[in-house]
Amino acid sequence: MKLSLWTSVALGLVACGGGGAGQDAAAAPAPAPAPAAAVPAAPPGPLRPVTVASGLVNPWSLAFLPEGGMLITERPGRLRRVAADGRLVAAAITGVPAVAAAGQGGLFDVVLAADFASSRRLYLSYAEPGTGAEAGRNGLAVGSAVLSADGSALTQWRVIFRQSPKVASSGHFGGRIVLAPGDTLFITLGDRQTASESIKAQDLAQGHGKIMRIRSDGSVPADNPFVGQAGAQATIWSYGHRNVQGAALHPLTGELWATEHGPQGGDEVNRVRAGLNYGWPRVSYGCDYGSSVGNCTPVGGASSGAGYEPPLSYWVPTSIAPSGLVFYTGGRYPEWRGQLFSGALAGQALWRIQLNGNQVVQREALLTDLGERIRDVGQGPDEWLYVLTDSSNGRVLRLER
Repeated sequence: MKLSLWTSVALGLVACGGGGAGQDAAAAPAPAPAPAAAVPAAPPGPLRPVTVASGLVNPWSLAFLPEGGMLITERPGRLRRVAADGRLVAAAITGVPAVAAAGQGGLFDVVLAADFASSRRLYLSYAEPGTGAEAGRNGLAVGSAVLSADGSALTQWRVIFRQSPKVASSGHFGGRIVLAPGDTLFITLGDRQTASESIKAQDLAQGHGKIMRIRSDGSVPADNPFVGQAGAQATIWSYGHRNVQGAALHPLTGELWATEHGPQGGDEVNRVRAGLNYGWPRVSYGCDYGSSVGNCTPVGGASSGAGYEPPLSYWVPTSIAPSGLVFYTGGRYPEWRGQLFSGALAGQALWRIQLNGNQVVQREALLTDLGERIRDVGQGPDEWLYVLTDSSNGRVLRLER
């Protein structure tokens, strides 16, 4: 669920104070100007979830439409539209590609192009089933299409990225798309879950466990870190990831930040920079599934090592399974401006992550009494936070107070 990058920049971000340990922190950025058209700040108090739409089947991502309403992906392979009046349109949008909807696979992210208001172009990520020699296999793919004026159909569908190679696995697809400056997209790719595949997160010739960077037409930016390196996929931005399902650009620095699933424990918050190795599965703060909780050897035998970029923050001894990610830049909760928010699946919460520069100084689990898997979180044009709940009767919730 995304707010336009440039809208976020215009709204600005104020870094939050506090101390903390971890990587050396950059100097806290100066306070940004207040929003040009400020919304009323909500009074202090607990969040009050308000149901905007329901009846969704495992919703995965949400994008706000400039004309009002929103688009929502359902993991089984449907793209749905919620009208400006909050009504869930009964008929799914046509023209969506076939997806491999098994296990964790299916239809994932939906992101509007920066010029969507004039072009109506959007991007979808999904588990693409293999054909021919790749039958029985699958991999993440990203395509672009044009949404009709009435919001009922996609046309001009074109695949602009395919994970290579496809494999016989139904897990760890990644699947987030992030619009970035210079007409580029970041795409997150999982390690595909099995032990024989996950080690390939360290192999620059393989598309496992990577974050990729492409242009909107699918071409490779010339300044990608491994362009020209023999045997490396030129689209790679960073590697050594397990399963990144939350990603967002810092509204002031433009850097990519991401949340990543660990195994049993070891979920991470990372500042993702070009060419760096984030360690999986050579180092981790998490342990193999079934290990003694709180008393186990981490995957890879260590939690750090030379040449591996450490996380800014991590969860142990158990996992929260982080999902969608957003920097809050609005005015509804002024004391939270500049903070990071992450959904949690296994943890069934919305995590508020307070920052001081590039340091995580505090974390708080919100919505714990909701008892719902939170699949995505984002900031609406009205500057409220919105979340998607992941179930066979999934909901869109606006977080008022």
